[in-house]
Parts: sequence; C-alpha cells; structure tokens
Amino acid sequence: MFRVGMWGLAALVAALALSGCSNKGRLAPVDDHSIGGVRGATRVLPGAENAGKPGYYTVKPGDTLIRIGMDNGQSWRDILRWNKLDNPNLIETGQVLRVAPPAPDVAVARPATSPAAAPASAPVASAPAPLPAPSAAEDAISFQWPARGNLISGFDESKNKGLDIGGKVGDPVLAAADGRVVYAGAGLRGYGNLIILKHNNTYLTAYAHNQTLLVKEDQAIKRGQKIAEMGNSDADQVKLHFEIRRQGKPVDPAKYLQGN
Repeated sequence: MFRVGMWGLAALVAALALSGCSNKGRLAPVDDHSIGGVRGATRVLPGAENAGKPGYYTVKPGDTLIRIGMDNGQSWRDILRWNKLDNPNLIETGQVLRVAPPAPDVAVARPATSPAAAPASAPVASAPAPLPAPSAAEDAISFQWPARGNLISGFDESKNKGLDIGGKVGDPVLAAADGRVVYAGAGLRGYGNLIILKHNNTYLTAYAHNQTLLVKEDQAIKRGQKIAEMGNSDADQVKLHFEIRRQGKPVDPAKYLQGN
C-alpha cells in the first residue's frame, strides 16, 4: 500500500508540474506591444516618422477617412491615394496620414468644376506641401442659401458646426457654389445621407440629413444646382444641416450667406 501510494504521489506531482507549465503559457496576458511573440518589441505604425509635421494627421479613436478629409479640407479619396492605402476602412489609431497634397498635386491641381478624371500616376513627393494660403480670389467665393426654410438653429463652434434649416420631406437642396462632389453617402455618423462639395483649395460645404442624393462622387456641380432632397436621415426632424469649412475648420455660414 505504502509503495503504491508513493508512486501515486509521484505521478500526481508530475501531472501538476505539467499542468502548471501548460496553464502558464495559455493564460499569460496578451501584450498589444509585442511582435512575433517577443515582449517589449513595439510595432511602429505607418507614417510614425511624420507625426507632428505640417500636412500630416495622427489617427484618433473613432476616426474615418471621410471625417479626416472633411476636417482637413480634402477629399477622402485623395487621402487614400496619397497614403497608398488599399482599404479605406483599415486605418489604425496612432497611424500618421498625409492630409496635404504632395508638391506635384499642387502644381497640377485641377479646378473644382473640371471634368472628373484622376491625374495619371503623378510622382509622389518626399514630403507634403503645406496647405496653401487662401488667395483673394478663393476667399471671395460667393455662396447662396442651400435651401428655403426657417432657420432652426445657428452656428455654435462647440455644439453646432453649421446651420440647421427646416423644411418638408423632398424640398430641394441646392449647391451653395460651383464645386466638385468629394463625398456622397451615409458613412459619417451623425450626418445621415451626406454630400460634401469641394469648391477650391480653401472651401468645402456639407449638406446633411437628406432623404435622396442626386449626385455622385467626382461630379462637377454648378451653383444653385439641385443636389439632394431634404429629409431626416440620422436626425430627429426634417432639416438640412449645412456647413461651410475653411481649410477644414467650420465657420459660421451666416457670415458668408448674407446678401446672397
């Protein structure tokens, strides 16, 4: 009995030792900053060497290319191309993106109203050009009211980045100035069915909560052209939310629309 008990005890000790080794490997916490199983090896995110430089943007949680483009006065498709991204949905927090055009793009920048045609494989500069200072001609752009209706709420830089204009479902939404469609869709949370027009290197306009979109991306648009029908997509009532962005920064549309 005693001999059998000793063998049993030895087997139990061996089993516990093996179990301990196995559990130690299986239950170890995952280190997000390890590469290839080597702890402490930090993965360098794309573009990290450009963090903090003019013309670059560091991705934050919740960002999308559409929002990054809107906040930097650019088309999301241009940002996709400048950064040689294959999938617009695969960007990472901490990744650094080029958000200003490389020098060749500045030199051959086409007017907003030119036919939709992508430039032919332009070489990529080693560093982006800084955002150009607005010219007098660009700042003198004339905007018209994008819809007829009562003003529901005005501009507030922290709470409301544009104007909310009331109306009925199906009321026409008009382009505030000549431009080119850089986004048409429902991919930006809080804006519903959205259209973004780029007018020049300085100004974008945004038209949100539409019921129906009547234009496509890269389409040239004329001032006063019907581009959508008013609705309440991603909103608590029928309205048009309208923004003017100057080099990506929201400005009070009322200051640009008065008298037009």
